[in-house]
Amino acid sequence: MGAWIDKMFDAKIVAKEGVVRRQKADVHNYSSYEELLQRVKDEQFHLIETGDQYIVICNQGALLIHC
Repeated sequence: MGAWIDKMFDAKIVAKEGVVRRQKADVHNYSSYEELLQRVKDEQFHLIETGDQYIVICNQGALLIHC
């Protein structure tokens, strides 16, 4: 995994099962979508793409979107 992705997942909010949000342009400039997706899968987290953002839900529980 790349250093940028590692740093992203080292954030304190990840350990607290929080939410990490990054601009898609930053992911593509400093790493790649493929690396982000693989890390999310490895952690068994959830990845949402909306507008110009990637949102990682740092929780392994089931994800239910209501609207």
